[in-house]
Amino acid sequence: MQVNGQLALTVLMGLFLVAVAAWLARVENWRSYTPIAGGGGYGQGESYVSEKPSGIIRWLTTVDHKDIGILYGAYALTAFVVGGLMVVAMRIELLFPEMTLLSNTFYNSLLTSHGITMLFLFGTPIIAAFANYLVPLLIGADDMAFPRINAIAFWLLPPGALLIWAGFFPIPDLIPAQTAWTMYTPLSAGGGVGNQANAGVDLMLLGLHLTGVSATMGSINFIATIFTERDEKTSWANLDIFSWTILTQSGLILFAFPLLGSALVMLLFDRNFGTTFFAGEGGAMLWQHLFWFFGHPEVYILVLPPMGIVSYVIPRFSGRRLFGFKFVVYSTLAIGVLSFGVWAHHMFATGMDPRLSASFMAVSLAIAIPSAVKTFNWITTMWNGRVRLTTPMLFSIGFVANFIIGGVTGVFLASIPVDLILHDTYYVVGHFHYVIMGAIGFAVFSGLYYWYPLYTGRMYQRTLGKAHFWLTMVGTNVTFFAMILLGYGGMPRRYATYLPQFATLHQLATVGAVILLAGQIIFVWNFVASWLEGPEVTDGDPWDLRESGLYTGEWDWYERKIETAITDGGEEEEAVLPDGGTPDEE
Repeated sequence: MQVNGQLALTVLMGLFLVAVAAWLARVENWRSYTPIAGGGGYGQGESYVSEKPSGIIRWLTTVDHKDIGILYGAYALTAFVVGGLMVVAMRIELLFPEMTLLSNTFYNSLLTSHGITMLFLFGTPIIAAFANYLVPLLIGADDMAFPRINAIAFWLLPPGALLIWAGFFPIPDLIPAQTAWTMYTPLSAGGGVGNQANAGVDLMLLGLHLTGVSATMGSINFIATIFTERDEKTSWANLDIFSWTILTQSGLILFAFPLLGSALVMLLFDRNFGTTFFAGEGGAMLWQHLFWFFGHPEVYILVLPPMGIVSYVIPRFSGRRLFGFKFVVYSTLAIGVLSFGVWAHHMFATGMDPRLSASFMAVSLAIAIPSAVKTFNWITTMWNGRVRLTTPMLFSIGFVANFIIGGVTGVFLASIPVDLILHDTYYVVGHFHYVIMGAIGFAVFSGLYYWYPLYTGRMYQRTLGKAHFWLTMVGTNVTFFAMILLGYGGMPRRYATYLPQFATLHQLATVGAVILLAGQIIFVWNFVASWLEGPEVTDGDPWDLRESGLYTGEWDWYERKIETAITDGGEEEEAVLPDGGTPDEE
C-alpha cells in the first residue's frame, strides 16, 4: 500500500513537471528573442531583434549572460547573509565560556553550514556573477559560448542550497550535518554512536555535488568563451587581467571539482550501500588526500579572480597601467600549477612519511613567491600614481593589506615544525579568514562598487560606501587577529566553549564580529536603496578613465546602451560624479 502511494505521488509529480514545461513553452517562445544587446543570435537574421519577456518569466528563461550574472550575484549575496548570520550566532555563543544560547550540537551544525555556505554558496557563485557579466563584455563577445548551459549551471545552485540547508528546516527526523566543512571520515561516514547517520548529512552531500557540477559546467563554458569568442582586437597579448584569472580559475575547477564529486559519491555509497571506500584501514587518510587535493586548489579557485579584480581596479584609481602586467599573468599561471602540489600541508599532523612531508613543505613555501610578485606589483602600481581614494580603491588597498597578513601567517603553517604546534588551533581559523574575508571579501566589495553603475545604471551613496569599508576593515582585523592570538595561546578550534583564560580574546573577536555585522547592514542598505533610488549615471565614463587612457570595453558597452536608451525616447539626466568631489577636485 505504501509503495503504491509513493508510485502514485511520483507519477503525479512527473505530470506536474510536464504541465509546467508545457505552460512555459506556451507563454515563452524560446527562440523569440536574442540575449545580445543590439545584435542577432546564432541562426537569427541580422535585422531581427525582439524584446525579452518581462517579469518573472524573463528571469526563469533568460540565457543573457548579464541577466545570469545578476542571478548569480543575488544568489551569492543571499548566501552571504545566511552564512554571516550563522557566524554571528556562533560568536555570541562564544562571548562567555558559560553561555548556553546554543546547544553544542546546534553550534556544530552552524559551524558546518557556515563554512560550506561561504565557500560553495557564496565564494564560487559571486565570482561566477562577475565573470558572467563582465568577461563577454571585456573580450568583445556577444555572449557566452554556450548560453543555455550557462543558464543550467546557475539553476543547479538553488536546489543545491536547499539540500545543504535542509537539516535546518522543520522536517521530522531530519537534523543538520555536524561534520565541519571538511567532512572528515569516519565521522561523516556515519560511524560511531553519534547522529551523523542522519539523512541531513546525505542531503548536504548531494547539495555539494550539485554545486560542483554547476561549477564544472561553468568552467568549461568560460574556457570555451575566452578561447573562441574573443573579437579581432582581443589577442592573448592584450587579454585583460580579470579574464586571465577567470581562465586560470576555470582550469583549476576542471581538475579539482570532479575529484570532489567522486569522493562525495564514494562517501554516499559508504553511508547508504555498505561499501568500504573510507571505512577500512587507511580510509580516513584516503578521504583527507582526496578532499585536500580539491580543497587547497579551491582556495586559489576563490582567490585568483579577486586578485584579478584588484589588479583591474588599482590601476584605474592610480592613473597608470598595472606595473609588470606580464609578470602578474605569469604568477597567476604559476599559482594555478603549483596549487595542485601543496594539498598535504593540511596533513602534516597525520604521521605522513617525513620525506613526503618535506616535499609538500617546499612547494607550499614556493607558492608564496608568485603571490608576493602580485603584491609588489600592486604596491608599485600605486607608487607615485595619482591615487583616488574612492570606495572601490579603499577596498582594493584593504585587500592588499589583509592579504599580506593572511599570506605571511600561511607561510608559518607551511613549515612542518610550526604547523605541528599550531595545527587545529584558532591560528588556522584566523589565517584562513584573513584570506577569505579579509582578502576575497574585500575584492568582491571592490568589484561590486566599481561596476555598480554598469549593472544598475545608478551611483551608490559614497559616504555609506566608505563607512562600509572602515567598519569592515576594523571588524575584520579585530576579529581575526584576536583568533591568531588565541591560536598562539593554544585554543583549539571547533569548540562551543573554552577555558576562562581565553575569555578576553574571544570577547574581542565577538566585538569585531558585531562591528563587521554593522558594516554589512550599511552595505545592504546602500546597495538596495541606491539601486532603487540612487542618482542615474548617464555618462559612459563614470570614473573618468579616458583621462588616464584606462577606458575599457565594458564601459564602451554601457555608453552604447545609454545612447540607445536616449534614442528610444529616454531622457538624459545630469551626470553624477563618482565617489564624491567636484570636477575641480577630480
